[in-house]
Amino acid sequence: MSSSIERQAVNFLFTFVQRCVDPLWQVFQQALRQWTKPDNHSLALNATLDLTRSRLELMLENALLRQQIIILERQSKRPRLSWRDRTIIVFLTSKLRTWKEALKIVQPDTVLRWHRDLFRWVWKHKSKPKGKQGRPPLAGEIVALIKRLAKENLRWGAERIRGELLKLGLRVSKSAIQKYIEKVRKSHPSSQDWATFLRNHASQMWACDFLQTYDIFFRTVFVFVIIELGSRRIVHFGVTRNPTDKWAAQQLREATPFGEGPRYLIRDNDKKYGDSFKQATAGIEVLKTPYKAPKANAICERFLGSLRRECLDYILILSERHLHRVVKEYMAYFNKARPHQGIEQHIPCRPERPETPPANGKLASRPVLSGLHHDYFWQAAGCVGQGRGQPQAACH
Repeated sequence: MSSSIERQAVNFLFTFVQRCVDPLWQVFQQALRQWTKPDNHSLALNATLDLTRSRLELMLENALLRQQIIILERQSKRPRLSWRDRTIIVFLTSKLRTWKEALKIVQPDTVLRWHRDLFRWVWKHKSKPKGKQGRPPLAGEIVALIKRLAKENLRWGAERIRGELLKLGLRVSKSAIQKYIEKVRKSHPSSQDWATFLRNHASQMWACDFLQTYDIFFRTVFVFVIIELGSRRIVHFGVTRNPTDKWAAQQLREATPFGEGPRYLIRDNDKKYGDSFKQATAGIEVLKTPYKAPKANAICERFLGSLRRECLDYILILSERHLHRVVKEYMAYFNKARPHQGIEQHIPCRPERPETPPANGKLASRPVLSGLHHDYFWQAAGCVGQGRGQPQAACH
C-alpha cells in the first residue's frame, strides 16, 4: 500500500516538473533558433555562426543569395549605401582576389573611388594638428578697413593695400589681405570699365539725346536735351518738329556760351549729328555710344524716361510752343526741387540741404505743372503769404 502511494507521488512530481520544464524548454529552443538564424545586420555574428555549419549548407546558401542578387539587379532603382556599408565593402574587396567578379550592385571603379576617399579621410585626420596653431585672427576693425580700401581703390592690389596699412602702423600679411579683397571685388572686372570712366569724369562730361513725342493731332515733335552727368543738371533743351544737323549744332552753341563747355560729350550715332554739329563740338571730345547700347548713355536716357513718365504721359500737347512751355517748367522743377537717387537724394542746383527743420517754420508747397507735382519747403513764420521763404539757388 505504501509502495503504491510512493509511486503515485513520484509520478505526480514528475508530471509537475515536466509541465514546468516543457514551456521553458520551448522558449529556450525558440531563443536558440532565433540566435542561430543568420542576421543581416551583424556581420561578426554571422561569420561566427558560419563556422558551425557544413560546407554544403554554405554553398547552397551562397547560391540562393546569388539568385536573389540577380533578381535585385533587374530593378532600375539602386539601393543607397551608407558610409558603414562602403567601408565594409572596401575592406572585403581588399582581402578577396576575385573581388571584381563578386561585385554586383556597384562598379569596380566606384569601389576604387571609395578606397581613395577613405584613404584621404584617414590621413587627413591623422595629419590634423593638435590644438590651436597659426596666426591669430584679425580684429574686426582691421578687416573693415581692408574692405574699405579695396572698395574705394579698385586699382590697388594686395601689396599696395599692405603698404597703406603699414603707413597707418598696422601689420597684416599679404595673403590675409588677398582673402578679404576677393570678398569685396568678386563682381568687379579686372580692368576699368565704362561705368568707372563715367564716374571718374562725371564732372567734365555732358550727354545729349533726342526724345520723340506726339501732339494731340499725332504729329511728331522732338525734344533735344543736354544733361551734365556729375550733378544731373539739365544744361539746355530745345523743341522742334524738324530736327536737322544745323538746328542741333545751334542748340549746342546756345548751351556753351563764351566757349564754356565740357571736356567730353556723349551722343549716339543718330544721323542728326552731321558736319555742322561736328564743327560746333570743336574743342570737345565726342564719345559715340555703340549700336544698340542705350546703357552707354544711361543717365540721359533715364532723364528722358522721367520726362515721359512724370510729365508727358499726363499732358495733351497742343503745339510746339505748348511743349516748350511744359518742358521748361518741368526742367526748372527737375533742376531746383527734385531730389535724385543717383546723387544721394541731392538736388542738382541746390547741393546743400538742411540737417534739421527750422524752428517755428511752416511747411508750404508750390504746385508744379498744374498740380501734377508739388515742391515742398519750409517757410519762416513771418514770411507766410509772401511767397517762398527760401529763394531758389541760381543754376547756370
